[in-house]
Amino acid sequence: MHADIKEILISEAEIVEKSKELGKTLTEYYKDVEGPIVLVALLKGSVPFLAELIKHMDLDIEYDFMDVSSYAGTETSRDIKILKDLDRSIKGTNILLVEDIVDTGHTIQAIIKLLGNKGASDVKVVSLLDKPSRREVEVYADFIGFEIPNEFVVGFGLDFNERYRHLPYIGILKDELYQ
Repeated sequence: MHADIKEILISEAEIVEKSKELGKTLTEYYKDVEGPIVLVALLKGSVPFLAELIKHMDLDIEYDFMDVSSYAGTETSRDIKILKDLDRSIKGTNILLVEDIVDTGHTIQAIIKLLGNKGASDVKVVSLLDKPSRREVEVYADFIGFEIPNEFVVGFGLDFNERYRHLPYIGILKDELYQ
């Protein structure tokens, strides 16, 4: 365990197992959909989850990336900035938005609206983590890996000031490092 982590909340093995379950669920959900499913991953945090999830999906899928910013340190600014948009048109496509964590809901709400405005036929959300105790807007992931308590978590893509993304598990960061 990394010295800055006070507790491992979700192990690497648990993440892999949950990704298998979600992959099976998503395969079943989308099995009769015409055309490819486009997975839109939000950079940078969702990349490890996307990489693990697609191993377990038996579907015709494509993926693209968006980079959006709403955080400074530990707090959301509620000002969503698009730093990198999609590289393709999504008009008429089925989108599965891949997210690392649904926290306040502001980012997901803004991206769902944006993807709808771009002409997506359908937008669903799969999130590795859900932190409903911090929700500020009425938005929910359609497929959730783990519901977690209101702790500051890092690892498996989640960071604090760009650190800790590489950890293979979800850990609770020691309070003194961010307070």
